[in-house]
Amino acid sequence: MKKILRFFRNRKENDHRSFFLDPEILEYIFTNSTETDRIQRSLMDETTTLGAVSRMQISPDQGNFLTMLVKAAAPNFAVEVGTFTGFSALAIARGLPENATLLCCDISKTWTDIAKRYWEQAGVDTKIDLVLAPALDTLKKLPDEKQIDFAFIDADKGNYKKYYEAILNRLSENGLIVVDNVLWSGRVVDARVNDEDTAAIREFNEYVKNDDRVLCAMLSIGDGVSVIQRSN
Repeated sequence: MKKILRFFRNRKENDHRSFFLDPEILEYIFTNSTETDRIQRSLMDETTTLGAVSRMQISPDQGNFLTMLVKAAAPNFAVEVGTFTGFSALAIARGLPENATLLCCDISKTWTDIAKRYWEQAGVDTKIDLVLAPALDTLKKLPDEKQIDFAFIDADKGNYKKYYEAILNRLSENGLIVVDNVLWSGRVVDARVNDEDTAAIREFNEYVKNDDRVLCAMLSIGDGVSVIQRSN
C-alpha cells in the first residue's frame, strides 16, 4: 500500500486522478479502501514503466468501484471501450458472473499484450474477448439483438458521443454505462481552456444531461465518472 501511495503522491499536476483532493485525503481514501492485490500492483508497476501514458490507467479506488458495480449488475455481456494495459478490464472481469463475457475494444497490441498476461495470471482471461480494431467498427459489427448489460468508456474523448450512442442502442433495460474522465482535471469548468479534448468532454456531458432517454449520476471519483442508465 505504501508503494501505491507514493506512486499517486508523485504524479504530476496535470495528471487526471483525483485532482481535487488534498494528498492527505487521497491517502486516507486508499488506506481505508480494499487494497490492491499482488497482480494489480504488478500491473500498475509495469504500466508505470511506459512513462507519461501511464496516466491513462484508472486508480485503485475506481477499480474497486467497477468491480462492485459489475457484481451488483450481474451482466451477461459487458463492453469496454479503451483497454490500455488492462487494469479496468481486470476489475470488470473479476465482478462478472461465471459464464459472462467482457468484450474489450482497443487498437494497441503493445499495451494489450501487457493486459493479457495479467488477465491470465488472475484467471479471468477466459471471460475476456479482446478485439484490436477501431471500437466503433467493433461495436457496429455486434448483432442488432445483442444486448449490452454493462459498458465502460475510457478512450479518445472526441468519439465519446459516438461510443455512447453505439452502446445505448444495444443497452439492456437495466444496463449501465460508466464513462471516465468526465471532469478532465477540472478543465471542464475552466473557461480559459478550449482544447479539443476538453471541448469534447463538455459537449458530451451536456449531451447526456439533456438526453431524456437516460438517467445520469456524475460522481467525483478518480477524474470523474458518469453512471448512466435508461430512464424507462
